[in-house]
Amino acid sequence: MQPNAKIYRTKLGDKDIIIETGKLAGQASGALTIRQGDSLIFSAVTMGEPREGLDFFPLTVDYEERMYAGGRIPGSFFRREGRPTSEAVLTARMTDRPIRPLFPDGMRNEVQVMLMSLSADTENPLDIIAINAASAALMISDIPWAGPVGAVRIGYLNDELIVNPTFSQMEESKLDLIVVGTKQAIAMVEAGANEVTEQIMVEALELAHQSIQPIIELQEQMAREIGKPKREVDLAQTDTALIDRVQAQIKDRLLEILSKPYTKENLYGGISDLKKALVEEMTADKAEELTETEYKALKKTVGNAFEEAEKSIIREKILNERVRPDGRRPDEVRDIWCEIDFSPRAHGSGLFTRGETQVLTLATLGTPRDAKEMDSLIPTDSKKRYMHHYNFPPYCTGETGRLFTSRREIGHGMLAERALEPVLPDESEFPYTLRLVSEVMSSNGSSSMASTCGSTLALMDTGVPIKRPVSGVAMGMVKQDDNYVILTDILGMEDHLGDLDFKVTGTTEGITALQMDIKISGITTAIMSEALEQARKARLHILEIMLKTIDKPRADIKDHAPRIEIIKVPVEKIGAVIGKGGETIRDIQETTGTRIDIEDDGTIFISSTDGVGYKAARERIERLTEEVEVGRIYTGKVVRTTDFGAFVEILPGTDGLVHISQLDTSHVQNVTDIVKVGDEITVMVTNVDNQGKVRLSRQALLEGWTLEEAQAQDSGGKKSSNRGGDRNSRGGRNRR
Repeated sequence: MQPNAKIYRTKLGDKDIIIETGKLAGQASGALTIRQGDSLIFSAVTMGEPREGLDFFPLTVDYEERMYAGGRIPGSFFRREGRPTSEAVLTARMTDRPIRPLFPDGMRNEVQVMLMSLSADTENPLDIIAINAASAALMISDIPWAGPVGAVRIGYLNDELIVNPTFSQMEESKLDLIVVGTKQAIAMVEAGANEVTEQIMVEALELAHQSIQPIIELQEQMAREIGKPKREVDLAQTDTALIDRVQAQIKDRLLEILSKPYTKENLYGGISDLKKALVEEMTADKAEELTETEYKALKKTVGNAFEEAEKSIIREKILNERVRPDGRRPDEVRDIWCEIDFSPRAHGSGLFTRGETQVLTLATLGTPRDAKEMDSLIPTDSKKRYMHHYNFPPYCTGETGRLFTSRREIGHGMLAERALEPVLPDESEFPYTLRLVSEVMSSNGSSSMASTCGSTLALMDTGVPIKRPVSGVAMGMVKQDDNYVILTDILGMEDHLGDLDFKVTGTTEGITALQMDIKISGITTAIMSEALEQARKARLHILEIMLKTIDKPRADIKDHAPRIEIIKVPVEKIGAVIGKGGETIRDIQETTGTRIDIEDDGTIFISSTDGVGYKAARERIERLTEEVEVGRIYTGKVVRTTDFGAFVEILPGTDGLVHISQLDTSHVQNVTDIVKVGDEITVMVTNVDNQGKVRLSRQALLEGWTLEEAQAQDSGGKKSSNRGGDRNSRGGRNRR
């Protein structure tokens, strides 16, 4: 039986959005497709039963990037999709962040949101469509959820903000801003920018929130008309009475800990000891009454109540006294120290320490061959010459655990990459592939921003001619009704207990990246403007300290780094450099100790760790690709003799004819009386005709003639003392 599909339409900016449901995946809790242009995303959401023993909400968001959507076959060995690309992981993260807070507190049912590309054109980005698809699928499902949310991208082109720009527009845009929000407020922001001002960013945020209202209203309409009744779920209950009892018992002791001079041991160690003592106090008399399992559960419950009470007490102190857990003022940045040239053999390194957060970034320069091959549905260059990787090992927080690259690490690395990309030099100016790796050595708040700062130091230590240095800072906020405090350079504790996580990077000229997650509703434009201005002052303060370590990029790269030089050859000469089966280029690389990369337009990159190898390689390539110049003198080898003259190879693969009349100063009876195959002789080029045939003269050099005299002689002038040979024979040949 053919399903009865339902179609809904709206606009996002000036583009039509078409949502269709009821046709696909009928057994999912909610399923639909969203189409913009020829880009089409499918979303299905499902919910399972509660998982026992969990004290968190098990939500999974997966985005499957299918290559068939763009009419392509995957480039992997197996020719099928494998692990998600970084772009797919980022889309999944951007979907997860705004929808997660809208599920009921205490929900423990497993929920899965599946997103899949079914069609991808080259104009309409899939990430925004995916976020809207997930929200709409949840709205019509039977899964409890307090949505909807709407997502939009804002660009900035020709001094104008653009709603829902296409890929082609984004190529010239100074801003790539993704905003997700509810009807009342903004919930999530992700942005890359080419040094835009705080004012433009605020205007873009306002425009974004206005622009998502139609798609939010459409989802509300869908829920009313076709939405399933929401299922009843058991929620983990919060024992408010227990939290109140705990708060009464720990408040004075916790405030005493907070009043001590800040050290990590005093603060975190003191709170940990207080928690252990309280749990023991409140559960000791129950040890004999309860089973082992029940007793462990009770201790866990009391521990959770402690964390809620701790959060309430610290928030109250910040709001009422404007004093933070480590004693800082709201706008105060922790102590900073920096170092460069940490690794003797890395091409560049920067160590950035802010409080207990420390990141070591190491830079590597590679040739164009080292660029990352792109295999995604995003229409972009096939190669990526700048990569930033971020590692967050367990020891950086004093813990144990297994090593793997999590979605968080991919997201933090991409944030730092986006922050630095606008200041990198163009490939024509600095033809290297760049890889930065940020190793988090210690973490207590915003290691991603420390990665940005450490990477700026590493780039300058490497000698990369960046346009301007970049710094970054993480902001937070505590808000209760109309009372709020914006916090600069937040601790991990403040990130956990606060209502806003706000990361900003930029130069002295403007913002280069922005990431924001808002945990509450009601953040006004005025508050956002205040937070951006406070962040601007903080990042400029941080930048000032960084520049005391190194204030500009090194004048030259280090001795052990590869040196790349660019030469340009005619496209038709590329084959001469490569040689048959690559024989010539391999020989050049092996004998000169260089690495050579050739682009289709004739651009050749020669990389070497010493100047000698580069010069030798360049000379050989120039010889291979050199054009024959009339009037120039060459020394070449005789490759063939005939009755009417000798063919001499004057350049690799190119030879010309010395007519018998031009071999000597006197009459020549036989060519072989003067030269034989294999002999080296010096000749002048007297002519190159339209077919590329080259005429040579040995006599011109022996007689001391000028080019004009040689050309006159070769064409029948009076100075001839030797007119033998066939004057209608071939004038030369190109043996390629």
